[in-house]
Amino acid sequence: MEPTAPLKRAQAALTRVTDFGSNPSNVKMYIYVPNRLATKPPVIVAIHYCTGTAQAYYSGSPYAQLADQKGFIVIYPESPYSGTCWDVSSRATLSHNGGGNSNSIANMVNYTLNKYNGDASKVFVTGSSSGGMMTNVMAATYPEMFAAGIVYSGTAAGCFYSQSGGVAQWNNSCANGQARGTPQVWAKMVFDMYPGYNGPRPKMQIYHGSADTTLNQNNYNETIKQWCGVFGFDYTKPDQTLANTPQSRYTTYTWGDGKLVGVYASGVGHSVPMRGSDDMKFFGL
Repeated sequence: MEPTAPLKRAQAALTRVTDFGSNPSNVKMYIYVPNRLATKPPVIVAIHYCTGTAQAYYSGSPYAQLADQKGFIVIYPESPYSGTCWDVSSRATLSHNGGGNSNSIANMVNYTLNKYNGDASKVFVTGSSSGGMMTNVMAATYPEMFAAGIVYSGTAAGCFYSQSGGVAQWNNSCANGQARGTPQVWAKMVFDMYPGYNGPRPKMQIYHGSADTTLNQNNYNETIKQWCGVFGFDYTKPDQTLANTPQSRYTTYTWGDGKLVGVYASGVGHSVPMRGSDDMKFFGL
């Protein structure tokens, strides 16, 4: 997912952290701490796409520059696997404290909050493609940790689940849009990732392009169904539908006073461009 326009160089430096705590799946942690840090800084986790790296997502996304303006911290995890897709398929990563990629990323958040006196009520997650899939997984496995998530061109949490237990397995039926379920079935996948959890869940925003040939556009429908099932909304009846919003040929659907927002981009392929200032609004930053 390449940047759509050259980005202004960030003022501080991307730094690797090797001692952030338990790292059962060997995910690399990189962090961007702006020179002017807010008191009790918010934290954004920004998760790269397949073939991507922390450095590439740092350079190609707007979050470091926005951190310079607003004083929040950005965590850029990096996948440990060849091809750098994320593990969104194993039982370990699809479980709260299960020892997979999601567990390692959650430990990065805890480290950052502790080290920088971060605001635990303002922790957010976003990502593109495989990172978008992982964003849904993080929201499902660590709902107590995140206030909101923004998914660019991903799939529903659990859609890539591998019954063989494979780590970072590709799932053709999900990618091709053939994995379909009711809101209740998709929601049960989320609930099963953290059994017994009854607390608040992050609000979610889902972007997808109608011309996506990597992760078929039906993945938008299934992801919306999943979060509608979790929140108890009727996915066939959004509370608001706005055509040509936030731009021409994009349609924005809202449920539950902004708890769930879907943005369907007509004619756009796999790389729905990141919308940094809109992301800040959704995160309340």
